[in-house]
Amino acid sequence: MTEWKREPKTWAAIAITLVLWASAFAGIKAGMRLTADGLPGPDGFGPGQVALLRFGVASLVLAGYAVLTRMSLPAGKDLPRIFISGFLGISIYHVALNFGELRVSAGAASLLIAAGPVFTAIMSVVFLREHITLAGWVGIGTAFAGVALIAVGEGGGLHFEAASLLILLAALTTSAYFIVSKRGLAMYSALQWTAYTIWAGTLPMLIFAPGLIRQWPGAAPSAILSVVYLGVFPAAIAYVLWSYALSRMPASSLTVFLNVSSVIAVLIAWIWLGEVPALLTIIGGAIAIAGVVIVQTKGQPKAVVGEIAANPVEASEA
Repeated sequence: MTEWKREPKTWAAIAITLVLWASAFAGIKAGMRLTADGLPGPDGFGPGQVALLRFGVASLVLAGYAVLTRMSLPAGKDLPRIFISGFLGISIYHVALNFGELRVSAGAASLLIAAGPVFTAIMSVVFLREHITLAGWVGIGTAFAGVALIAVGEGGGLHFEAASLLILLAALTTSAYFIVSKRGLAMYSALQWTAYTIWAGTLPMLIFAPGLIRQWPGAAPSAILSVVYLGVFPAAIAYVLWSYALSRMPASSLTVFLNVSSVIAVLIAWIWLGEVPALLTIIGGAIAIAGVVIVQTKGQPKAVVGEIAANPVEASEA
């Protein structure tokens, strides 16, 4: 097997995931149909309802696939890990992020979410015994600095308030999700693990079901279609692809790619909405990408990379 960094399937999974996740920010806003004062509109869904409908759709898509392929159920001994993973990475992350973005500026939210790869790197060293070189830590810091410049360059300032803690909680819980999932992917395929965790993570969101039932009749068709898009593409498909990449790469090396999402989001806004990025945003994007390159080329000892390339499943169990 070739080294994972040169494997086309892994690169493709990462690239598609980042594009889909970058588009999710616009989809969330479209689903809530925010008013001028930043609150969900009367013809949109609340933040909790967006999360429930999004992952309800994703759950149905994955359930349909599971039935058609006769996917086996997880072993009983693995259920605690699955429910913990789903609760952290699906329930808490998406509900906290949706509620937090009602009050936190886009720039501040981007900067706080960018802390996720830093949290993941620290957890991967402690819990997975992954090895990160000094150059790797420099690369992670460089990527974070690039996102910070993007956050400032996109305007609106960095308005931190109490709701910022929700965004920071989202970054922390998704990092924990990656660590827990790394071990789970040593036992199940990417598609199986994604299906199990999304089903588990959707269950706690049912507390928003009464509100969803009330809001549904008055929701605009565009809001419904936006959330359906979120469920099929940035949720079901993107999470499967990300799990595939996570099963073949160190968590610390993979999650630094999340900093590229901010760059892609700017490009999407430029092409789709005609929002020309500021010079500071362009510089920040270049710095963020440079940080990712450093991590991918110098972030891990060659012996560790070789071990992962030779047997990614056993390496993930370390």
